Amino acid sequence: MIYKRFLGFFLFAFVLVGQLQAASLIPAPPQIAATSYLVMDADTGEVLLADRESEQFAPASLTKMMTSYIVEYELAKGNIAKDDLVQISVKAWRTEGSRMFVREGTQVKLIDLLRGIIIQSGNDASVAVAEHIAGSESAFADLMNQHARRLGMENTTFHNATGLPAEGHVSTAQDLARLARAIIREFPETYPIYAEKYFTYNDIRQPNRNRLLWRDDSVDGLKTGHTEEAGYCLVASASRDDMRLISVVLGTKSEEARAQETQKLLSYAFRYYRTHKLYEGGAPLNTAKVWGGGRDEVRLGLSEALAVTVPRGQTQQLEAELDVDRVIEAPVVQGQEYGRVRVTLNGETVREVPLVALEEVPAGGMLKRIWHSILLFFFGLIG
Repeated sequence: MIYKRFLGFFLFAFVLVGQLQAASLIPAPPQIAATSYLVMDADTGEVLLADRESEQFAPASLTKMMTSYIVEYELAKGNIAKDDLVQISVKAWRTEGSRMFVREGTQVKLIDLLRGIIIQSGNDASVAVAEHIAGSESAFADLMNQHARRLGMENTTFHNATGLPAEGHVSTAQDLARLARAIIREFPETYPIYAEKYFTYNDIRQPNRNRLLWRDDSVDGLKTGHTEEAGYCLVASASRDDMRLISVVLGTKSEEARAQETQKLLSYAFRYYRTHKLYEGGAPLNTAKVWGGGRDEVRLGLSEALAVTVPRGQTQQLEAELDVDRVIEAPVVQGQEYGRVRVTLNGETVREVPLVALEEVPAGGMLKRIWHSILLFFFGLIG
């Protein structure tokens, strides 16, 4: 059995905000000259605009986002270190396409290779770290696909660490946005590298190919890509007024086009949508009765902060409610789900997340447990 309890303070606050906002009309999205595109709110994961976002296309050097993700993942796990010296193989040195210009037989610091991948789009650097982490590029590709499945990138298959053309090497705008979101959320300490405009290695200074880094101060990543098959592609992220967006454009006609189309998407989404951060993770939202416990109550809340993305001017239509389990019996485990928090807009659910115990409640003494069992029996009959 479940009972519902409206969060009055939440509704009151947002009704007041809504009354202060003039109702706004939202125009149709801009026409985007790309094979596929998507705009996602980085906080909520909500997709605001998209076209052909689940169709598979060659991702070109956007592949390197997964290569850099794995480097950052292994760094966070402590399996590798930024100052590790990576041996440059003949294969890495000979890899065609964009390069960092590492030399065969030399050793290069891992952090320099990471910059070479992100900023210079170095195919040679990508192969070098793949071999360093997994022993071979083919083994690394298998690791890439394992991470893709873990991140929910169900329509992506990698066959190399670079994005050089290979049959069956595909991804989607939606999957690439998920990957970008994971990079931003999981590795804030290394994410600033994606905003660096230049990197010099071996006395060769190369610019970041993301033109928006020079045009828009709110843009701070992520990666460009280009092959004849894929066209000109860009995954970008920008942050304005406590709202972060991720955009993906695939299959544009030129470097300039991918920058312009991305800017159109970001400008529209920032203008007509807002992210509302509603509750902090770990903050109590409800106190529920516990049966048969060492204590009679438990605080319930969210394990992570809760935010929603809505069109500007529609906050007055937001409503939230708690669905709390009618009977909670000890022992209560911290982090275990004991209900749901549901946020709706005009009657449509926009977010639903677990309501969890913020603390443990051990089982009470035997007499208390017996007595509460009797009470629950009659409580059940009455219910």
